[in-house]
Amino acid sequence: MNQALANIHPEANIADNVTIEPFATIGKNVEIGEGSWIGPNTVIMDGARIGKNCTIFPGTVISAIPQDMKYQGEDTMVEIGDNTTIRECVTINKGTNARGKTIIGKNCLLMAYVHIAHDCKLGDHVILVNNATLGGEVEVDDWAIVSAACLVHQYVQIGKHVMIQGGSKVGKDVPPYITAGRDPFSYEGLNSIGLKRRNFANEKIQEIQEVYRIIFHGGYNYTQARDYIKNNFQPSEERDEILGFMQKSKRGLIKGLNSEE
Repeated sequence: MNQALANIHPEANIADNVTIEPFATIGKNVEIGEGSWIGPNTVIMDGARIGKNCTIFPGTVISAIPQDMKYQGEDTMVEIGDNTTIRECVTINKGTNARGKTIIGKNCLLMAYVHIAHDCKLGDHVILVNNATLGGEVEVDDWAIVSAACLVHQYVQIGKHVMIQGGSKVGKDVPPYITAGRDPFSYEGLNSIGLKRRNFANEKIQEIQEVYRIIFHGGYNYTQARDYIKNNFQPSEERDEILGFMQKSKRGLIKGLNSEE
């Protein structure tokens, strides 16, 4: 472990082959897994759990206390999965009593100046592009991409394989497999390119397209659309993923383009 000129608490639990560059600061209650690289001038505070082979660039601050007036000093955490890359000046706040931890999955890429607030949960292979900002308790599922300068309201849920257009103001839940953007923020179509890159068959993409035609262009409200899909489409992993997302949505789904729903 290279730790020359770094400020490392003696009780931090750091694997032997971690590289910690000069002027990094590592707190007491911190764990860092094998093969990770911690860049200069990073700050990793109490409660951080960083997996194997992570790369953390200069200026990043992980596990600072939440920017939440309800936080009363409770013992909470940040968990970061293996093989995740965190670029310059990213800030990731620890959890509150709401969930107890902020979670970043495996193989994620958080580009420069991203902010992830308390109690957020990111799945695996998530990409947050420069200056994307997540409010508290946001959930972003596997393979989703949140483009540059997006503002995501607290409690919003973003489904699997979603692509969100840069500069979007995301105030409603975004169901899986789609692209979303425009102003006002709305459904734009399937994330067809992303699905093909992840080896979805053309028949499967067409099936998902038909489901969303019912939801956003079928003339139904969302409750009616959900019932129609359940009764008229054969069960499949993708159909059930969409229906499950609609069922658990708390902020309500985004609108279709020019929709009154």
